[in-house]
Amino acid sequence: MVDLNQLATALVSLGCPPEKSLEMAAQLDKRAKQLVEQKSKTYEEAMGHLLNLMKQGWAAKEKGIE
Repeated sequence: MVDLNQLATALVSLGCPPEKSLEMAAQLDKRAKQLVEQKSKTYEEAMGHLLNLMKQGWAAKEKGIE
């Protein structure tokens, strides 16, 4: 079981707006569980993939690329 508060803190460190971090953490947890079922990945692999995508998206937004 993932601690959503810890995940939210990690998301903020990657660039997530703090006011959205807990909501996004819950969404990422849900999506990672879906990927486990759909893609035969481990939860850790799925979450790592999703966090990488989020990190790339926030980095692009900071550079003005949307």
